[in-house]
Amino acid sequence: MRLALLLATLFAAWAQAAEPLTIDVHRDPNCGCCKAWIGHLQDNGFTVVDHVETDMSAVKQRLGVPPRLSACHTAVIDGQFVEGHVPAADILKLRQRPDLLGAAVPGMPTGSPGMERGDIRDAYQVIGLDRQGTEQVLSEHPGN
Repeated sequence: MRLALLLATLFAAWAQAAEPLTIDVHRDPNCGCCKAWIGHLQDNGFTVVDHVETDMSAVKQRLGVPPRLSACHTAVIDGQFVEGHVPAADILKLRQRPDLLGAAVPGMPTGSPGMERGDIRDAYQVIGLDRQGTEQVLSEHPGN
C-alpha cells in the first residue's frame, strides 16, 4: 500500500514537472530586447505566447504593474505579472508564491536576460509585489 502511494506521488510530481510552462508576453513591436528575453524563456523550457501591443502603458495598468516597477515588456503566468527582464529561474520561484501579484526587474539592467552585453553586468533585484502593495526583494543578482 505504501509503495503504491509513493509511486502515485512520484508519478504526479513527474507529470507536473513535464507540463510545459506557458507564459503570455506583451511587448512593443519594435523592441529587440523583448525578443531576446522571449528567447531566454524558450531556452529555459517556457512556451511563449507573444502579444504585440500598441499601448503597453494600458497593458501594465490593466495588470496592476505600478509605474515604479515598470520596465520594457510585461508577461503573465498563472495570473501573476512578470515585469521586465526577470530571469526564468525567478519566474519559477514566483509561481510558488500565490500571495504575490507579480515580480519585476525595474528598468533594463545590463546583463539581465535579454540585456546581455558581453561580460558587463549591473547588479539588480527581482522585486515581488503583494496584494497590499508592499514590495519585497525576491532575489538579488550581483554585478561585476
